[in-house]
Amino acid sequence: MNKKSFLLILVFILILSASIPVLAATEEADTISFGWLSLLPPLIAIVLAFLTKQVVLSMFIGVFCGAIMLNEWNPFYGFLRTLDKYMIGSLADSWYAAIIIFTLTIGGMIGIITKMGGTQAIANKLMKKAKTPVSAQIVTAVLGCIVFFDDLANLLVVGPTMRPLTDKLKVSREKLAYIVDSTASPIAGMALISTWIGFELGIINNAFEAIGVKANVYEVYLRSIPYYFYNIFALALVFILAYKAKDFGPMYEAEKRARLTGKLIADDAIPLSTSDIDAKVSESEKGFRAYNALIPIITLVGISFIGLWYNGYLSSDPGTNPFTWEGIRTCFGNADSSVVLVWGSVTASIVAGILALSQKILTLKETFDAWFEGAKGLLDVSVILVLSWSLGSVISDIGTAKFLVGVVSKSSIPGGILPVIIFIISCLVAFSTGTAWGTMTIVLPLAVPLAASFVSGNPSESHLVLASLSSVLAGAIFGDHCSPISDTTILSSMSSGSDHLHHVKTQIPYALTGAGLAIGGYLLTGLLNISAIIIIPLGIAGIFAIVHFYGKSTKTEDLKKSQELQESI
Repeated sequence: MNKKSFLLILVFILILSASIPVLAATEEADTISFGWLSLLPPLIAIVLAFLTKQVVLSMFIGVFCGAIMLNEWNPFYGFLRTLDKYMIGSLADSWYAAIIIFTLTIGGMIGIITKMGGTQAIANKLMKKAKTPVSAQIVTAVLGCIVFFDDLANLLVVGPTMRPLTDKLKVSREKLAYIVDSTASPIAGMALISTWIGFELGIINNAFEAIGVKANVYEVYLRSIPYYFYNIFALALVFILAYKAKDFGPMYEAEKRARLTGKLIADDAIPLSTSDIDAKVSESEKGFRAYNALIPIITLVGISFIGLWYNGYLSSDPGTNPFTWEGIRTCFGNADSSVVLVWGSVTASIVAGILALSQKILTLKETFDAWFEGAKGLLDVSVILVLSWSLGSVISDIGTAKFLVGVVSKSSIPGGILPVIIFIISCLVAFSTGTAWGTMTIVLPLAVPLAASFVSGNPSESHLVLASLSSVLAGAIFGDHCSPISDTTILSSMSSGSDHLHHVKTQIPYALTGAGLAIGGYLLTGLLNISAIIIIPLGIAGIFAIVHFYGKSTKTEDLKKSQELQESI
């Protein structure tokens, strides 16, 4: 995009900002309902990101636009509120601040183990088992499923661990980012024990209490898991694509480029994390031991897992027994994951430093230099995260999600298509706002009473209510999964060393495939009352058929034959 076009867009935004008050100010400033205009900040951020390829600038303009709207369309006050209320306000939030510390500390740990040659050693070990792009993708997906208890821990462990292997086997960074992203939230969102479960159980409980129903919330949650169609189909698609060695859409072009030219990212790509530290490996072969990477990573995962249990126990009722299944679930549900992840990442960094010093691979100065080099590589990611949270906050203040939900709730909806409608609105809200949890908080309290109004028996045992409940949670994860302003999407790009917008562009067709099949599943269960046990195999068979007939082979020999055929024509 040239400078002239970009300036025209900015002028358009300013003109629009100046003219909209005439359209929106139908009441006093403190009671303004922005209506469709509430979609403006997220739309500006998303569209500008794709047009300019500048995520930071696009998000800032999105926040600025929202701040102007909330300050009686005054650009001066809008600019000030963008900086103090939203950007500084995001960092003032303890949860967000902890995530920034966690992200930078993880980068530091990766810097040390990379400098030692630990990640290279893991790649060398895995090369003996995973010798093809297919096996590399499957191993990556399996590792993503193993780190199930927290999506952020998953993102920041799996990507850096598997990147050296997938790089060697010419798997594109876009494909790595897709696998990492697709085995994070979709897994954590429906795991029996995770950092998500406490939040999910809390809003489910509130929704049933609002309609005067006393239910075993955990049992309701367990019965709703088979209706998480999007999560299940998204995971199935990852493994089927890898097994069949096929891709379609922009991902096929990315894989074709990587296999034939060895270019893991496109020529115009701007990866979200620097790859400089990958080349700056210690010259000493002593560091090329897999345990120099595995021990810090296992420390991170182990402390995070145990820490969630311990931290949650401290916040639980005094009578909670932390050694029973119910007690463990309660502890995980009450845990503050942001604090625990900082515990794990700092301890893992210390362990990595001790390994480097005790084996005399690095000096004390080299260890700290490697840590800061790794943390520095994630500085731009931290800025994007702050802007992402700021945009989410301004979108919440404008009422974008409430407006979208209101549009649906005011219409007359037949009971049979209710799960589909709820799923679609959850997808739109999460994609527009970039937050799964925010979407669940807004949509679920409306969805459960709406579904309960169509049933005569106990709503907690109703097929329709369970499907509607799950459609909120699954739709929220879809939007969060592929929204360019979602923090999990951003961290997936970062941990994989992928260009963020290229990751979004290549992942969306796959996300839409899973969402399309999920819509079919909700139609079957809502209109025909078909069990999820039947729908899931049908959906997986549909994925297999789509990949088989629509996908194109990414095997190197097939790609070379195709290229030779095109050149001969």
